[in-house]
Amino acid sequence: MEQRFDVAIVGGGLNGPLLALALARGGLRVAVIDALPAETRAEEGFSGRAYALALASVRMLQALGLWADLAVHAQSILQIKASDGRAGEGAAPFFLHFHHGEIEEGPMGHMLEDRYLRRALLSAMTTQEGITHLSGKEVVAQEVRPGGAVLDLASGGQVTARLVAGCDGRASGTARRAGIRRIDRDYPQTALVCAIAHERPHEGIAHQFFMPPGPLAILPLPGNRSSIVWSEGTAAAAAIQAMDGPDYLAVLRPRFGDFLGEISLAGDRYSYPLSLSLAQSLVAERLVLVGDAAHGLHPIAGQGLNLGLRDVAALAEVLLEAARRGEDIANPLVLERYQIWRRFDTVAMALATDGVNRLFSNDNPVLRGLRDVGMGVVSALPALRRGFIRQAAGLTGEVPKLLRGQTI
Repeated sequence: MEQRFDVAIVGGGLNGPLLALALARGGLRVAVIDALPAETRAEEGFSGRAYALALASVRMLQALGLWADLAVHAQSILQIKASDGRAGEGAAPFFLHFHHGEIEEGPMGHMLEDRYLRRALLSAMTTQEGITHLSGKEVVAQEVRPGGAVLDLASGGQVTARLVAGCDGRASGTARRAGIRRIDRDYPQTALVCAIAHERPHEGIAHQFFMPPGPLAILPLPGNRSSIVWSEGTAAAAAIQAMDGPDYLAVLRPRFGDFLGEISLAGDRYSYPLSLSLAQSLVAERLVLVGDAAHGLHPIAGQGLNLGLRDVAALAEVLLEAARRGEDIANPLVLERYQIWRRFDTVAMALATDGVNRLFSNDNPVLRGLRDVGMGVVSALPALRRGFIRQAAGLTGEVPKLLRGQTI
């Protein structure tokens, strides 16, 4: 059977459902095609996976009617402290310190566990008119025809839409089938991800400790728990990931320090290789790319999901405004508006994260001195410090309506 829609979204992780909600609330008919079954997405157990949502991203969730139920599970990020040093030696004397009180809008962001956000999106798609959720369905082919694009499903049947949105991650089949090439650079690092419980309260403070092999992020979760994103050299990370729990903690403790008291593992442990990946184009004929399908960055600033949500907000605004003017939402001129809006931001963020990682992930004494002095200078200048806070909160640049908390 063939099903027809305004937009077919390939990918049911986070960006895909959020884009579907934004478009359907604006009156478009949307399909979300997810290779994973809904039951898998809705798993309730604590895994330790969590996201640092910038203030602008929280505003978007508010505008889409999701935040009221999510807020009870979220942890405010009230301060950010970034320092440089070596494992077991403590931090250098100069460091960055950002406090939420330096901006008027409120907390810079919130930490939210993956399980709560995924379940909220599944529930919202079920109740939102205009969304058809095709879970457990894999797209195996796509073809542009007059008036639309046709997607073939592995299970049989086809989905036809005026526009296809690829929200299917860095290995995007949507982009590959459209002939969109990528710029890829592998880092000699692997991210180790877990959650820990600790005996002392974190006070809503997020820590970023830069070490020669890579950074360690300690991100506050509700209660006396924190999410850990820990970058190590590839070989060392593989050995650490293979350790049992006590040995894993023995390696983590000198890097983590004792400022939160005794620590223990909470939830599962994950690892993934780190790389930089940029699609050479965000658009093709009757096709757009969103989120990791368009750009994959080093997690050093925790901006991956926030960058994807900026894509979602910008694309939804471009498409809905075009539809209201009577334009074809898949017209190349319409899609180019999205690409122009998002291209500079994504490339700038990619270059920034790449540069920071290269600057800090080494033990060069000259670079160490320069970066420590640089952090001290930023911390000593309120105007510069405030600018960094507003950037991290997603409040700078041409901010889409959803990220300002407004409906489209």
